[in-house]
Amino acid sequence: MNLPVTSRPLEPALFARAADLERHRVAPGGLTVLTLEPGDRLEVIDLEGDQPAELLAFTEDGREALAALGLQASAGADAITHLLHDGSRESIHVSNGLTRRGVDCRRLPAAARLWPAATPAGFSRELLASAALCVIVAAPGGRSAVHSQQRASELRVLLHRANPRRLWVPPLPAPLGEVIDEFTIHPGSARDYLVAAGQFVQVIDVAGRQCSDFVAFDRAGLDAGREIDLDPTVTRTLNGNAYPGPGLFSRFYDRDMQAMLEVVRDTVGRHDTFALACAARYYEAHGYFGHANCSDNISRAMAAHGVDPRAGWPAINFFYNTAIDAHQHLTLDEPWSRPGDYVLLKALTDLVCASSSCPDDIDPANGWQPTDIHIRVYSEKERFSLAMATRKTADADPVLTRESGFHAGTSALTRQFADYRGFWTPTRFDGYGATEEYHGCRERVAVMDLSALRKFEVLGPDAEALLDHCLTRDVRKLAVGQVVYSAMCFEHGGMLDDGTLLRLGADAFRWIGGEDYAGIWLREQAAKLGMKVWIKSASEQIHNVAVQGPLSRQLLAQMIWTPGTQPALEELGWFRFLVGRLDDYNGPPVMVSRTGYTGELGYEIWCHPHDALQVWQRLWQLGEPLGLVPLGLEALDMLRIEAGLIFAGYEFDDQTDPFEAGIGFCVPLRSKAADFIGRDALARRSAAPRHKLVGLQLEGNETAAHGDGVYSGRARVGVITSATRSPLLGRNIALCRLDVGYCEPGTAVEIGKLDGQQKRIRAQVGASTVAYDPDKSRVRA
Repeated sequence: MNLPVTSRPLEPALFARAADLERHRVAPGGLTVLTLEPGDRLEVIDLEGDQPAELLAFTEDGREALAALGLQASAGADAITHLLHDGSRESIHVSNGLTRRGVDCRRLPAAARLWPAATPAGFSRELLASAALCVIVAAPGGRSAVHSQQRASELRVLLHRANPRRLWVPPLPAPLGEVIDEFTIHPGSARDYLVAAGQFVQVIDVAGRQCSDFVAFDRAGLDAGREIDLDPTVTRTLNGNAYPGPGLFSRFYDRDMQAMLEVVRDTVGRHDTFALACAARYYEAHGYFGHANCSDNISRAMAAHGVDPRAGWPAINFFYNTAIDAHQHLTLDEPWSRPGDYVLLKALTDLVCASSSCPDDIDPANGWQPTDIHIRVYSEKERFSLAMATRKTADADPVLTRESGFHAGTSALTRQFADYRGFWTPTRFDGYGATEEYHGCRERVAVMDLSALRKFEVLGPDAEALLDHCLTRDVRKLAVGQVVYSAMCFEHGGMLDDGTLLRLGADAFRWIGGEDYAGIWLREQAAKLGMKVWIKSASEQIHNVAVQGPLSRQLLAQMIWTPGTQPALEELGWFRFLVGRLDDYNGPPVMVSRTGYTGELGYEIWCHPHDALQVWQRLWQLGEPLGLVPLGLEALDMLRIEAGLIFAGYEFDDQTDPFEAGIGFCVPLRSKAADFIGRDALARRSAAPRHKLVGLQLEGNETAAHGDGVYSGRARVGVITSATRSPLLGRNIALCRLDVGYCEPGTAVEIGKLDGQQKRIRAQVGASTVAYDPDKSRVRA
């Protein structure tokens, strides 16, 4: 007899599937405060290994209570004391909170160390609370030099509640600042509220996967008898989006084209801002008559302000996961939001607002289980960083967009930034522009903040063996002081990442790539093989700028001092690095590698974030006489496409192998004797390739774009991966993944625009993917 089929999808970190479990992150060199009840079980995990952990516990009246967790104080365990007295805004906020709980932060006792040194990745300790406690968990770690590899890393804390709430509702996240109003909106209801100009509204998805509609009216307009409300069409138009799509705009406008709201933070990244709030007609069409709906609820909430009811409200649809597919149909699935996810907005004028908690339980809109929405209004005196959130994995904690150590320098030159891999990175600079920045790099020297690159220290006696197994390059041939470019592939041959590997010592390496998951993946492979190796994240402790262009050597030779054991800057070879200091023996430590992403002679300077501004200022002091220019992402894209350099999500992804991505040179199948992940698949793919990356030269002045189809007659034979107009070549060029039967240089193809058939741009296959300086004489200069 066959049993019924049941749905058991994998849904990491969704609270409703594990109501007794809370997840918390302890940042590297930071601390986290938790409250425990009797019987609660606390699990502290060393995610990356070799990371100390300290813990302090206090009773409800502020007395030290390590014994209630079966712990005792450790001599010299004072990291928590130092963190709470470092003078930072975070330390003041935490100290004030602890003082309100009766903890005397002026005289803290010694903490307990949870484990000895050199713990492996994933090492954990479980503690059982015998009383109600306030607990502080810290991940100690101070500032380390750029050439040092002793980095602090994050801890994961899992809190298993002995008595989870009867209703599956997790605790609210801590307030972000001074709260002047807050309330909870239960499913199937809506509420109106006032927000003054300059104040902030936080819309919180309490339990995850719950939608909320938001409307706003100009308060002065209502007082004058005019309904001036938020207008989605005006908002799309003024933001330059002619067609709606998932996500949020940076600003929302009213029907008079006046800015009403600015999005300050978004921890989800996917919202429906183009459809109506759910309405009675929607439920009636599905046979659910009289079903509660957001539009009617909003109408009732706004009636007190003299606003006429509407059958369907155009709203900001927070957390909704609807989209428009290739057939122009509206699609629907469960939201991306997790417990505690939020959107933070700033009111740009006095507003009357209304928010709902959607009652939709007839489709996946609210994960089939409507839950609460919580609203907080913060004082206009608060200052919040602009940020979006990223997660390393599906169940990881969100990390907000960061500013690099060079941000004070770049932000003085531009307000044009994009969230690039979790860091605010300039796109172009005021007073320059992409074309001038491009020419500055090609003709003189340019500087660019590339701190968003991910850095991982790989340490231990098995470090070489692990990397040789996980990278396509022959790592055993890499000498100390040398850099090698490599691909990192999955078993099926698709690429996980590309990047550069530096060898700092016999058993010490640094991997620099673009993918956060690379560190987790390396640890997973090490665990499978039982290797003695540590993979430590270093992205937060190492920031870097690229200094590129024909005058880059002349500039850096004036400011980089090296000891006798290291090569001088002028002597540094291509794909080599040095360890030195800024200016002289007593200057801040830096590393300089002769690498880049522009096709020009160039270098990268690596330093601790605390030293970044000093490096930036020195570069400009010495560089201005040489014609130094800042370089943004837009100009960098022009430079790297000309040089035939690939970019994740464009030239490669997990379905693309290195041969298809144009970097087959970094897969030495014949000369590398050792096995490596993906080798068998890459051997098969190399023997029978289907596609190849080629360069295209376009006729005329019309440009191609990423994703455009490439055709031979009626048949589509390739796709544009990247394209640009080359200022120096005076023509449009593109990189294209093309069927191998059409890759002979000089082959004529056509790039399809509109629907691919109604408009075509003629193009020819080039002799190389490198359109500018194909023999790389400039970068080798």
